[in-house]
Amino acid sequence: MAFLFRFFSLLALMAAIAAGTVDAILSVSSSSVVLTSFADNWNALNPQSLPLVKAWAEHYIHAEAWRGGIERVIGLPAFVVLLGFSLIFWMIGYRKPRRISVLA
Repeated sequence: MAFLFRFFSLLALMAAIAAGTVDAILSVSSSSVVLTSFADNWNALNPQSLPLVKAWAEHYIHAEAWRGGIERVIGLPAFVVLLGFSLIFWMIGYRKPRRISVLA
């Protein structure tokens, strides 16, 4: 199970690097700082799913959970959100290194 979370961490890290690279390229080409939000990237990939997730969160969690928490998080730059996901998945899948006994 730990392997699965570490694999998800790797995927999120690669996506964060890709999002940061795209933002960097857009920033250099436009001569101003461009930070694409996670919601914009989500809408670009699958525009039908964001309203479904919003409706699910308002119905099953609470309406304030969407407005107060989730909406703020997905409004952040995409690479920040993906780096956060990568860190969370890595922390869940972390295993302590085994101690090597000299006497055994």
